[in-house]
Amino acid sequence: MTADHPAAATCSATLAPPPAGLEGWSTAHPIKGGASEAKATLLQIGSGVTATLLPTPKVAYAVRPEKPGGSVSSGGMFAFVVPSAGRYRVALGSGAWIDVLNGTAPAVSVAHGHGPDCTGIRKMVDFDLQPGRYLLQIAGNAGATLPLMVARLP
Repeated sequence: MTADHPAAATCSATLAPPPAGLEGWSTAHPIKGGASEAKATLLQIGSGVTATLLPTPKVAYAVRPEKPGGSVSSGGMFAFVVPSAGRYRVALGSGAWIDVLNGTAPAVSVAHGHGPDCTGIRKMVDFDLQPGRYLLQIAGNAGATLPLMVARLP
């Protein structure tokens, strides 16, 4: 192991609590990802979900993802509504590729990193968003399910 690649944490069968602002991660409910922008599944800000995704060839992305994944990967389309301007975090249980779109314009991430050890959160990406409806494209996920959440940061 090097300083760039620390040893993986040894986790118990029980997940550690998520960080502040992501408490909804622990009470995820099941949903199905949409196959297109018109069929995007609505996410509630602050509520964790376990999304069943579609095979990549069955997803009609609004904008081609930068890293769409191969024919054996999974993806899906989700929507969320931002009620007030602020910093919002997309948390994922895998390293899947995400795009947050306002219309066809991708939002620019302002921070990204790994989730805390043993929480089940693998990836976190932050965006400064204005009020409105956004599309969340998930691409290149290795499995057919994905824990995810969108939360407003303090």
